[in-house]
Parts: sequence; structure tokens; C-alpha cells
Amino acid sequence: MTIENEAQVGACGQLNPAVALFNSLSDPTRLSIVMRMTGGEVRVGDLVGELGLAQSTVSAHVACLRDCGLVQGRVQGRSVYYSLARPELMDMLAQAEVLLAATGSAVSLCPNYGTGSVGVASLTKESAR
Repeated sequence: MTIENEAQVGACGQLNPAVALFNSLSDPTRLSIVMRMTGGEVRVGDLVGELGLAQSTVSAHVACLRDCGLVQGRVQGRSVYYSLARPELMDMLAQAEVLLAATGSAVSLCPNYGTGSVGVASLTKESAR
């Protein structure tokens, strides 16, 4: 078992829930969707226009967040309005901003996950939208 696998697997041999939570938020598109939902309900069609992505892509990301219990849908007529399922997520995002402010550019300069690494956007860049 590699070190990475050991970190993801708990004592009972199950995927660590914290790893699953942070993996669900690690995708820049999903993080953008969550950050958008901090402002209130949104439909997939609205997100498509705001993010400039295909409807199927946005729907898949929203489904991932819903399956993780982070967002919920409310049906109104033919539309589904999505919102954050847990207010604690807003608290966590606010604390992430505090942590990012305290670490300065250290996270952005990280060779594995910083803004210069391939395919990764920082939380501060996404939350500025």
C-alpha cells in the first residue's frame, strides 16, 4: 500500500470521509459551483451560462456535489433550483479564506497544487469570481 493509499483508507479499510470531502471540492468547476451557491439558489442552466460549459458537464458536477450531500435540489415547476445543503460548508469556505490569507502565497507556490501546476486553480482565484 502506498503512502497516498494509506492516507485515504481509514482503520476500517474504508475511504476516509475527509479525503472524499476535499476531493469533491478539489475540482475547479465544482468549487466554482459551490462558491456560486453561497449567494443563493441556482439552476443548472444559469451555471451553464456563467461558467461557459456544456449543460451535461455542469449537470455531472452538480450531481457529484449532490451525491456527496453538499448540495440539494428544490423542484419548482419544470426547474430544479440547487443550493448548499449544509450551512457548515459556508463556514468551512470562510475558514479556508482565513487560512489562505494567513499562508500568503505559500499555497499558490506549491509545486503540486499551486497556480503554476497543470490543471489546478487556487481557491482564491475561484472565489474572486
